[in-house]
Amino acid sequence: MRQHVGAIDQGTTSTRFIVFDRAGLPVAEARREHRQICPAPGLVEHDAEEIWANTQTVMREALAAAGLGTADLAAIGITNQRETTLLWDRATGRPLHHALVWQDTRTAPLVAAMAQGGAGGQDRFRAATGLPLATYFSALKLVWLLDHIADARARAQSGELAFGTMDSWLLWKLTGRHATDVTNAGRTQLMNLAGRHWDPALLDAFGVPAALLGTILPSSGDFGAARDWGGVPVAGVLGDQHAALLGQGCIAPGEAKNTYGTGCFLLMHTGDRPVASGHGLLTTMGYQIGETPCYALEGSIAVAGALVQWLRDRLGLIESSAAIETLAASVPDNGDVYIVPAFAGLFAPYWRADARGVIVGLSGHSGAGHIARAALEASAHQVADVVDAMAADGAAPIAALRVDGGMAANSLLMQFQADLLGVPVTRPRVIETTALGAAIAAGIGVGLWDGPAAVAAAQEMGACFTPAMAPERRAALRARWKQAVARSLDWVAG
Repeated sequence: MRQHVGAIDQGTTSTRFIVFDRAGLPVAEARREHRQICPAPGLVEHDAEEIWANTQTVMREALAAAGLGTADLAAIGITNQRETTLLWDRATGRPLHHALVWQDTRTAPLVAAMAQGGAGGQDRFRAATGLPLATYFSALKLVWLLDHIADARARAQSGELAFGTMDSWLLWKLTGRHATDVTNAGRTQLMNLAGRHWDPALLDAFGVPAALLGTILPSSGDFGAARDWGGVPVAGVLGDQHAALLGQGCIAPGEAKNTYGTGCFLLMHTGDRPVASGHGLLTTMGYQIGETPCYALEGSIAVAGALVQWLRDRLGLIESSAAIETLAASVPDNGDVYIVPAFAGLFAPYWRADARGVIVGLSGHSGAGHIARAALEASAHQVADVVDAMAADGAAPIAALRVDGGMAANSLLMQFQADLLGVPVTRPRVIETTALGAAIAAGIGVGLWDGPAAVAAAQEMGACFTPAMAPERRAALRARWKQAVARSLDWVAG
């Protein structure tokens, strides 16, 4: 029996392929970055052909590094940046436009118009989808493409074009099949969350032709065979944050994980039925293995690691992303400097596309170390905002927060996160749980594993950060952060 599973992890800044063994431990990986195309402020695009080329390259490189071939793979899983939207020609397989990335805010006028066009305003479709109207989600990005590409709408109605998020694009290129899974479909704002099907009423409201859409499948199962890769079955597909929930072993209600990547995403397992939020959180799919769905509450934060990249690439404050921990540790605290990184507005729990990034509290005492520390602390404060919203929604208190993603390797940040939340923060042995979750879904899909518990060794705790901050200090820091957020929200009005 084949003993390895490969996972394509197609993220916002790069694409990786990681090979996992029977224990769920990584044995080799390869990674390639792709361009961030920003034609104007608020516009973020990706070249889908570049991403596909990178995907093939990293698959070859990782297999070579592992000393394996396609004949050694039991299955391939796909996990991906969510909401990023692509339109392509079914006959040629070529995109009609760059993909519109989840961070892209060009649809703000469409969001405003849709909110005014029906009862409920920004929450007009929340009951059906679990999501507010926002530039974040795919439906209005798709509408923008249909309205701005010549003949696109007519060609879409005739069945010549296909729409998909990046999982669909890669699946199409690998297998020729036009499909997606419930987690990615749920982020388009076109899927009925409870029924897990494309909703005719939503398609009509957004003006999206049904002929554009692929088949919605569970997160684990038969997605087709990778034709140019020895016919290896693609057997698992999940959006990145849902894959991390599975990879972290959050399989019971109340268990929560937070992924620190380009953005920051906290998901809490809520059981087999959607739970509505009244405090700015998203009701979303967790994942679906077999017939029973898992739902989650989510706090989506647009900018986390992207702020560190900004300090590196735009300000030249650090030479590498990893260097921020050393710089931040060169000072004992943030020197009363706060950064609110609203580069793409603020997501949960505020949902304000008009918010703008601010740095507040600067003085003659402020130095590079204070700015670096404020950048790290911004991610932790945003996570605390989400946890506060979950508590306001009546969710059970988080006993511990499981963390993963690239920034989870930053121990300074993890300790500050534990201090702000007042609960332990646990980091697993394998912190790249996004790829692991895709591998788990694929392995289950071909019978390599019975369930997530089969890779318990990969989910073992690698480190635990225990809160050590006095409650008074925590309250003071949170109050100052909220003052900084108020400045971000007031900027446009000023």
